[in-house]
Amino acid sequence: MSSLLTGNTPLQQLAQRISSKQAVVGIFGLGYVGLPLALRFAEVGLKVIGFDIDQAKVQQLNASGSYIERIAPQSVQRALDLGFEATTDFSRSTELDALIICVPTPLDAHREPDLSFIIATIDAALPHMHVGQLVSLESTTWPGTTEEILAPRMALRGLSPGQNCALVFSPEREDPGNPHFGTKDIPKVIGGSTQSCLQLGLALYQHAIQTMVPVSSTRAAEMTKLLENIHRSVNIGLVNEMKIVADKMGINIHEVIAAAATKPFGFVPYKPGPGLGGHCIPIDPFYLTWKAREYGVNTRFIELAGEINHYMPHWVVGKIMDALNNRGRALKGCRILVLGLAYKKNIDDTRESPAVEIMELLQSKGAEVAYSDPHVPIFPHKRNYHFDLHSEPLTPENISRFDCLVLATDHDAFNYDLLLEHASLIIDTRGRLDWLQHTVVPA
Repeated sequence: MSSLLTGNTPLQQLAQRISSKQAVVGIFGLGYVGLPLALRFAEVGLKVIGFDIDQAKVQQLNASGSYIERIAPQSVQRALDLGFEATTDFSRSTELDALIICVPTPLDAHREPDLSFIIATIDAALPHMHVGQLVSLESTTWPGTTEEILAPRMALRGLSPGQNCALVFSPEREDPGNPHFGTKDIPKVIGGSTQSCLQLGLALYQHAIQTMVPVSSTRAAEMTKLLENIHRSVNIGLVNEMKIVADKMGINIHEVIAAAATKPFGFVPYKPGPGLGGHCIPIDPFYLTWKAREYGVNTRFIELAGEINHYMPHWVVGKIMDALNNRGRALKGCRILVLGLAYKKNIDDTRESPAVEIMELLQSKGAEVAYSDPHVPIFPHKRNYHFDLHSEPLTPENISRFDCLVLATDHDAFNYDLLLEHASLIIDTRGRLDWLQHTVVPA
């Protein structure tokens, strides 16, 4: 980096602006990843412009509001006081020294990578970009995306990474609801198109992140994020399959996991559940399996774990049907209350939540479905699901009017004693309740 701090080339000028904290940072995508990062860069004294296509989000932020539960309006106001602003105007990309892309990378209807958000973002910014800018992609994707998708588009604008601009990949590692690891605390993996790109990326991020983890290339950084989440997907798939086996044998899998976890070496406990949720773990493995086919590799192990995890909501619905049948009831016409809409406890993030799929499956079989979640007061807009619902209050009268409660997400805010006292049947997918209670059925 020291060699970049002297001279008058575009990259040297960029290095000087980054080093002196005069650089203007643009965050593209102000969701669960982009907004915390934007606030962090503002906190350390850099000018930040946030970009989003959702006008409502932009207006809310500029009015010092927040649409993410864990981000207080006061945090947004502090950032505004420090110069942060949000906009839908991509022409303002011309003002930036660094463009950080934090947009979704979902799967399409055929469970193949959908890079449309990345492509739309870079294409919208590109007409306003210029030499001497740094582009960082944080969206999880297949190895090669940065070099094969972004670099050619930038070349059309006369931008050559390592020559007159910089290009890096640095995967997001947010863990919503984790009180121990905020944006600044999570080590930042980063790979550059060239060594100078890497040095510029490190210089920028180290203002906001405590620990940097440089790797040899953008492809290595892209693969790192996939490995992290595939590791979790495979292990969760294993423990979910073990749960099904243990259930057939009448064994409490949570008791077994707790006992196995006492081994001080060679075992890492993973908890089973109703399926995978969040933007990363249900999706990321399929990015690698798709790309691996280009190299003639069949990722059977990864795909099997994905199949098991994808099956879990269906297995839960089967357990609900069995439990009702044992009480002389059919699922059709029953009133079912799903407890917890978020994909994990104590947060408001419902992306890819198995609770939503369980609701859809139950409704398709004729059940009357409702939900209760203190973190999600109104059912959010989703591309594949729509329920015109709000969170049900958990009063004794309201609990007792449902034929079955399904504990999909074990928020700490739930009054479990109240649920046990007034529910006629509870399907527990998280191992939170005492399965010896006559009203509790494990799933």
